[in-house]
Amino acid sequence: MSGSQTGTTQTGTLADLREALAARQAATAAQGGTAAAEAADQPKREPNRDAFGRSYATGRRKESVARVWIKPGKGEITVNGRPVVQYFARPVLRMLLTQPFLVSDRYNQFDVICTVNGGGLSGQAGAVRHGISRALTYYEPDLRGILKVAGFLTRDSRAVERKKYGKAKARRSFQFSKR
Repeated sequence: MSGSQTGTTQTGTLADLREALAARQAATAAQGGTAAAEAADQPKREPNRDAFGRSYATGRRKESVARVWIKPGKGEITVNGRPVVQYFARPVLRMLLTQPFLVSDRYNQFDVICTVNGGGLSGQAGAVRHGISRALTYYEPDLRGILKVAGFLTRDSRAVERKKYGKAKARRSFQFSKR
């Protein structure tokens, strides 16, 4: 193992992600009958869309909750009634929102309307990304494998640790005084 790949976390590009998914699909196809039979037993997921042709999903991160609707369009993203550029001023936060579309090759093909509340901007961006990913899987169930491998469907359960009694914060002790 090289020095840059320590532990189980690895960073890669979108091409690496697609290659990993293709390799996984090839491995299941190579296993033959058992994997194919199991896949045939499971019902094919149906798209979940409302009367307006939209898919809805809820995304969560830290204390933030995002309600997300996606529909085919030009790629416009609206957050709490404002354009995404105005709501999420930092480019890193806007990049988080576009990741599910880039991984699934659906960039600028869907309009996103979402309402988000609770937490800070970083948590809200993560909640919107989670909601977009889930809504994409409801709109096109075939995208589930790609988004799952990318880790966008997993709810990041990390949250702020609670403060304990006898401590200044969650773990920080009060300053010790010798005299």
